[in-house]
Amino acid sequence: MSATTTHPTEPITGTLEVPTAVLTYDVRPSPGTTEPPLLLIGSPMAASGFGALASFFPDRTIATYDPRGSERSRRTDGATETVPDEHADDLHRLIEALGFGPLDVFASSGGAVNALALVARHPEDVRILVAHEPPALSVLPDRDAALAATRNIRETYLARGFGPAMAKFIVLTSHQGPIPDDFAALPDPDPTAFGLPATDDGSRDDALVGQNIVGGTRFEPDVAALRSASTRIVIGVSALGPGTLAHRSAAEVAHRLGTEAVTFPSHHAGFVSSDGPYGGEPEAFATVLRDVLEREAARS
Repeated sequence: MSATTTHPTEPITGTLEVPTAVLTYDVRPSPGTTEPPLLLIGSPMAASGFGALASFFPDRTIATYDPRGSERSRRTDGATETVPDEHADDLHRLIEALGFGPLDVFASSGGAVNALALVARHPEDVRILVAHEPPALSVLPDRDAALAATRNIRETYLARGFGPAMAKFIVLTSHQGPIPDDFAALPDPDPTAFGLPATDDGSRDDALVGQNIVGGTRFEPDVAALRSASTRIVIGVSALGPGTLAHRSAAEVAHRLGTEAVTFPSHHAGFVSSDGPYGGEPEAFATVLRDVLEREAARS
């Protein structure tokens, strides 16, 4: 199938009530396809982040959704933190409601963590999972320092707001190599150096540095359940990411599963549109993803 920049159909949007949240999802049907649907997920990245990648799969029905607390999906219980098991339960209920299972899943970052939790609990939902750079910091030898740094980011957010917390997040995720023991105690970076606000707007509902950063990074994959699952699991790493937390975590997860990580073009979110300051390489990324899906389908 040659590349395209237009999916054959416009998304159909719906909502799904789940315990303590209302999820919003989109489905782009591909009439006449014989391939299983492809679910594209992130966390906290919502459906809006996958438009470029979806456009290169015109032969697949594409489903996307906004995780609880992100963009159009809202929590209904007032909770300020979310853990991967909650996201996994949401995904299971969404797949059941769509009637698509077993389907194929491409999952990015926190979405990859949530997808690993889903497959460990509901392998029947997923035929092939491509989990790209899950930041499961608990698998790292420097886990204590890394997790202390993520706790400090959330504490900074609660005390001083989004800009100071996000600046620390950027410094942490850009760091090369093991996290020093005193990393969380280093002087605070200047938010304005990253184009971030230094003033506090008073909000405390950010899905990344508020809701997901602590629970998501503490996730430790259930290796026994994943290795025994019927799902074909592929761990992805980014070509520009060696040495970073997400790349190192993903490589270690692949090692524990007894597989080799697959390298995808560009950076941690290399599938996003090439426009903008954090532009990716979506066409090249989609080519690798298609090759992986076809290879794993032939093996299943």
